[in-house]
Amino acid sequence: MFSKLFKKGSSNTSTKRNEPKTTDEKQARKVKVQPNRIGDIGEYKINIQLDQLPKDSKYLSDILIPNPKSKSGYSQIDHIVFIPYAVFIIETKNYQGTIYGGKDRKTWSVDGKYQMMNPFHQNYGHISALKKIAEIDSSNIVSMISFTKRCTFKVDLELRKIQSNELIVYDIELSEFISRKLNVLKLQNSSPVYSEDDIEGLYQRILKTNITDNEIRERHVQALKSSTSSIISSGNSPTAKCKVCGTPLTVKVKEYCLTNKERFNGEVYCFEHQKQF
Repeated sequence: MFSKLFKKGSSNTSTKRNEPKTTDEKQARKVKVQPNRIGDIGEYKINIQLDQLPKDSKYLSDILIPNPKSKSGYSQIDHIVFIPYAVFIIETKNYQGTIYGGKDRKTWSVDGKYQMMNPFHQNYGHISALKKIAEIDSSNIVSMISFTKRCTFKVDLELRKIQSNELIVYDIELSEFISRKLNVLKLQNSSPVYSEDDIEGLYQRILKTNITDNEIRERHVQALKSSTSSIISSGNSPTAKCKVCGTPLTVKVKEYCLTNKERFNGEVYCFEHQKQF
């Protein structure tokens, strides 16, 4: 997750589609997607995909909402797409390597070495928090996980079938999968689930709840790092810390860095910060 379409703390976390933009507005948008954090380029690619959605759709990006059940007290949602037949909750991942995972597995892995929380379990937490704010029926929600094309999927085949409401996709095919899913939903429903007013109401309600305070957002990020470290290190005690962020590392991550001395100069880094090299 972990990088967002716009800068953290920006008050403009939403995007309306197909509205004419002045030259100044276009330039301002370009500034917002500069790669000031790891993964922002990937989020820019997602932005391009979302701009290809049908005219009657709307989306929000980088939304932080209260979630009493999470360790940080909040849920951060990468993208929410509203179409007349469903609401897509999208979690983006900026990893490189082979992604191994199953729908019901607690943790997934990259290249069979680096563990991550099952992204669908993570997205379920986001969805649960969102449903407390907006009246969205579970049957009308599509949970979607987007990885960069630098990955290769070795996951349950069910997660790639368009009939499923839990989909794993590559970032470059995001709009394609949403459009294909829309066609399936049109066949399943004789009429739209949400009117234009319904979509606007959901959009505004979530936007109003979105937290833009920089301090709160930073505390949320730090709590996530701590939580992720606990998941990764369970059953595999950390023996070192990332040189950049201080995140505890597992034996496997430490050994990987140390056996790649030319790349990491004999230092050890967490998976996120390995991408700098």
